[in-house]
Amino acid sequence: MKIVECVPNISEGRVPEVYNAVAQAAAAVPGVELLDVDPGAETNRTVITFVGEPEAVLDGAFQLVVAARGLIDMRAHHGAHGRMGAVDVCPFIPVSDVSMDDCVELANRLAKRVGEELSLPVYLYEFAATRPERRSLAAIRKGEYEALPRKLEDPDFAPDYGPTVFVPEFGAMVTGARKFLVAYNVNLNVSDKRWANRVAFDVREMGRTVVAPDGRSIQQPGMLKAVRGMGWVIPEYGCAQVSMNLVDIDVTPIHAAFDACDESARERGLRATGSELVGLVPKSALLAAGCHYLERMGRSRGVPESDIVHTAVRSLGLNEVAEFNPGEKIIEDILARERPLAAMTLQEFADETSRDSAAPGGGSVAALAGALGASLAAMVANLPHPKSEFEDARPELEEVAVRAQELKQRLLDAIDADTWAFQRVMEANRATGADREEGIREATLGAARVPLEVAEACPEIVDLCRRSRKIGMAASASDAGVGAGMARAAALGAAMNVRINLQVMSDDPEAADMLERADAAVRKTRSLASEVEKAVWGGLGGEVSDL
Repeated sequence: MKIVECVPNISEGRVPEVYNAVAQAAAAVPGVELLDVDPGAETNRTVITFVGEPEAVLDGAFQLVVAARGLIDMRAHHGAHGRMGAVDVCPFIPVSDVSMDDCVELANRLAKRVGEELSLPVYLYEFAATRPERRSLAAIRKGEYEALPRKLEDPDFAPDYGPTVFVPEFGAMVTGARKFLVAYNVNLNVSDKRWANRVAFDVREMGRTVVAPDGRSIQQPGMLKAVRGMGWVIPEYGCAQVSMNLVDIDVTPIHAAFDACDESARERGLRATGSELVGLVPKSALLAAGCHYLERMGRSRGVPESDIVHTAVRSLGLNEVAEFNPGEKIIEDILARERPLAAMTLQEFADETSRDSAAPGGGSVAALAGALGASLAAMVANLPHPKSEFEDARPELEEVAVRAQELKQRLLDAIDADTWAFQRVMEANRATGADREEGIREATLGAARVPLEVAEACPEIVDLCRRSRKIGMAASASDAGVGAGMARAAALGAAMNVRINLQVMSDDPEAADMLERADAAVRKTRSLASEVEKAVWGGLGGEVSDL
């Protein structure tokens, strides 16, 4: 799922009716999930956070600017925080399956629309900046709102989009693309702020000020890049914390920050006892942490995502000062669509399949079969991983297990996706109007794409079963054979669903290509599965000719 975060900062933090109305303008856009509205009376500023798929977030940002223009008057604005417009800054941040370039494009599209439709001056910053001196928000905002009339007379300060005119009631807006910022605190086993500051100065990028031999004050850099930090004490927690902003978790991930704090603390006779994530976090950050600690333990990373997240939570001590609920803290989990079929017990799923309803049907069952085949490939690879006699094979075993987990999850997601696609076909057939036929065509092709993806995953699942059997334990050979057989059945079952969906569309070029791809997936899966099944059957004393 493609997820973008948008964090507009608006110049109103004292009138709830205003800042809530501005936030709701974004939230009213279908597909936008409003996560937080954080007003500050002293700063007279509110930070709004919402997420969703790119197009929805882009529209939500524009509607927010429209609302802010109508509700906020900068001529009467005063506050402790620097600002230059009613919507002071509105960055786009990639969260999942979205690149920084995608967010740069969103920023440009928003700026263009605001400039043209609302006649407001808009500047681009950070990764969207059109020139080096505009990369910094502080540089663009220098002099703030009050300096805009004079600055806009300078050709060098012409906006990237919109008119080069001063709009007194609004000011100017900055938008752009930046990386995800994580607010992260590490707990220490003391309640003295001074110790927390010493650790913070050790780890943060700017380090500390020290006196050189010649008496000059110089800056001694800290251990970590892209980290800002300080120490403080939280009385209700009963401990001091190293409070950090991780401004680029690709440079310094969460686990690196925790380990650095723990190292510094131990050198001072202290301990890092746990940590706290403030706000939300992308799943990738916790998966990276979990994989880091699994690798340190010598354990396989080819385990379910939930296990990796659990490892991260335990290793970082995220439950120490407050309960850490992944469903409430991980952005992707918050936005995840419910999967009623995949969440069922085996008994419930079998019962539901057996009832007199069209869904779940063969497509969902084929997806489940393929997911179980991938699960067995992962199991066969994981079982020998910790054993010393398989030390040389560990890299390949882990590679197989990691990939098998990815395919397993993709096919589990397809269980519900197949049913949703069938429902869209039913809705298209009930529709009326001039575009009904095209709607039916698109829904039918969509219903065929889900089982096609299942079928095309099956050859790789069989190959993973083959590899795990070859380098794994002999006692698990039958498990690899069953996995290959499940994938063979899944491929044929999924391809049957492709064919039944497209049987009246064989003259459609896109449908014809999908049919050909489904046939190819079945042929390849059968060929590979036959090899695995014969090897396993023969190795168990069976007559290969019987297969």
